[in-house]
Parts: sequence; C-alpha cells; structure tokens
Amino acid sequence: MFVAEETAAGITVTPLSPACGAEISGVDLATDLAPAVVEAIRAAWQKYLVLVIRGQDLSLDDQLRFAARFGPLGERKKAPEGLRERTEGIYQTEKHTLLVSNMKVDGKPIGAFGEGDMWFHIDSGYTERPYKYTFLYGMELPSTGGNTLFSNMYMAYDELPQPLKDTIKGRKALHIHEYKRTEKVDTSGDISHSPHWFHPVAVIHPETGRRALFVDRLMTARIEGLEPAESERVLNQLWDHAENPRFVYEHVWKLKDLVMWDNRCLTHGRTWFPPSENRLLRRCTVEGGPLDG
Repeated sequence: MFVAEETAAGITVTPLSPACGAEISGVDLATDLAPAVVEAIRAAWQKYLVLVIRGQDLSLDDQLRFAARFGPLGERKKAPEGLRERTEGIYQTEKHTLLVSNMKVDGKPIGAFGEGDMWFHIDSGYTERPYKYTFLYGMELPSTGGNTLFSNMYMAYDELPQPLKDTIKGRKALHIHEYKRTEKVDTSGDISHSPHWFHPVAVIHPETGRRALFVDRLMTARIEGLEPAESERVLNQLWDHAENPRFVYEHVWKLKDLVMWDNRCLTHGRTWFPPSENRLLRRCTVEGGPLDG
C-alpha cells in the first residue's frame, strides 16, 4: 500500500508502483498554476519519473501551456519523404503536437503509431537531441488494452550484472527509426534514408547525475565497437533485463488522464488493444539536448 504525501504547495503525491510513477491530485492544469505548484510537480517528477494527473479538461492550448512550464516545446519530427506516410496524420496540423491514434477519416489516418501493441522505445531517441519530456493526454480509449508500460532505466542500470556493465562501459549504440511499432530496422545496408544517431549505452542524467541505461527494443540497432553477433547478444540481454516487470509501471488509461514522463531515464511501450475500437491520445514534448555517458 502506497502512502500519499501532501506537499507545501497543496498538491498530493501518491506513488503508483515500486518501480516508478506517482499520481498528482489537487491541481487543475487548465488554470495558470502558481510557481510553487509547478516546482512541487517538478520535484515529484524527478523522484517518480512518471506522473499521472487524472480528470483534466484540457484544450490543446491548455496542454501546450502547461508543458511549456518545463522548457521549450518540442516540434513534431518530420519523417523523410519515403517514410512520411507512416507518420503524417491528416489532423496533425499543430507543429508541437502528435496524435497517437488508430482512427481514420475517409480512409485516411488522423494521427500516427495508433494500432496494436508497440515495443519499448524512447521518444526521438534516434535524434541528436532526444525529447526531454513527453506529455500524453487521453481523449478516446478502447474498452480494454492500450496500456502504457514504463521501465525505470535507473533501476535497470543499477541492477545490471557487473560483466554487462563492463561490456557497455564507454560504448555508444546506434538508434534508428523507420516509424514501425514492432519491427527492428535492418541496418545491413544503406541507412542514410532513415533518421539515426549514436548515444551512450548508459547515459548520465544531466539533472540528477544518475546513470541510466539508454537502449530500447524498437530503435536501438547495434552497439558500436562490437562484432555484429556480440552486439546482438548483448542488446538482447539488455532489453530482456530492462523489461523485467520489477522495473515496470503499467498505466491503465482513463479518459482525461495526462501522463508525463522523463525520456532520459525511462523507456515506454504499449499493450495490444482491439483494432475495431478507437484510441486517441494527444502528445506534446519538451526539447532535450545531447546526452553524455
């Protein structure tokens, strides 16, 4: 049983799992929040990594205004021309916003990444400056499934066997994206057409100073300096380890949930949901910076 804590700013913080995650209550995000409330949310965020704020009536402007309290808003990444049809929804007209949805109008997707399950990944981990924070708002939900899984990569790194820590020390890994949900990118040929970047396998969080594992099953393709078979073996060990249920909080969505998380120390994935049922979530982000190992 988790104990709720009321902060001096008047909000209540209730842990949600032993791995990560806390619910924030006593706040209306559609209002102009006092600086003390924002700082209390920030402090809870740094401690719990994932925050859930339920029952919020948020317009697009409300969501963007709240997110901007934590840094410059991130712009939606543009896919290369050859991959664009996988990510460009017809209702995605605001540059800071991505619609995560399986819904279609006249046969055309309104958003992107909307169907079925999705492997663990890091938002924009395939770029030089991965998003610092992500904010996801629940607007339409299926009757079951479509839960979001968050893995605490601080814990994953801390509990790595020492031989694995030694193997990855000082190494970088290739992160690459072709806008798929449950399929690795084939990197045996020319990858210049696909967005990609090398990041340390274990990064140092710029604010906490803690080390976090920074690999994910969907987008991390290979470890620099290792032979292909060895890289594949090590990555499979890292993925299996990081997805251990002990490190994972599973968020079961309710309408009007706002869920916000730190991409520098978490990976996230999605469970399957019925394809005949609608799911619509609105995402915005805060820009990040290069990551050191």
